[in-house]
Amino acid sequence: MPNQDPSTRRNFLKVAGSAAVLGAMSRVTLRPAEATPAMLNSAIRNIVGEAQVQTGRVKLEIPPLVENGNAVPMTVSVASPMTADDYVKSIHVFNEKNPQPYIGNFYLTPASGRAQVSTRIRLADSQKVVAIAQMSDGSFWSASVDVVVTLAACTEEL
Repeated sequence: MPNQDPSTRRNFLKVAGSAAVLGAMSRVTLRPAEATPAMLNSAIRNIVGEAQVQTGRVKLEIPPLVENGNAVPMTVSVASPMTADDYVKSIHVFNEKNPQPYIGNFYLTPASGRAQVSTRIRLADSQKVVAIAQMSDGSFWSASVDVVVTLAACTEEL
């Protein structure tokens, strides 16, 4: 077995470990602790572009007052016949104050049967939740609900 200098190996491991820690720290500090209303509007514009977003046709069911933000039930339904000519292409859900403003997206087809999705989401604080549906004709419809959270989720410990 060749004789290796242990100090060279140790130095290499120290440098590699330091680089890994610095890389992880820069990732953590670059991300804001919570989204802002401007980030919410930007996330919505990334989906709809310059299209007009109309209110109606979308029903967002979420409790207006939740005790614990760790698992908030949410259902989004859209009034649509779900035929080959008239159906919901996608449903997008956004929030105002979580670390990321874009909660999720759901893609539908006429074979989906009905335009409804249910899930549980985490909410960092009292905030507005927005659901936007894209129809097959290219139009966008939305609904929003203000939710009061008494025990927040998504909090970062420093």
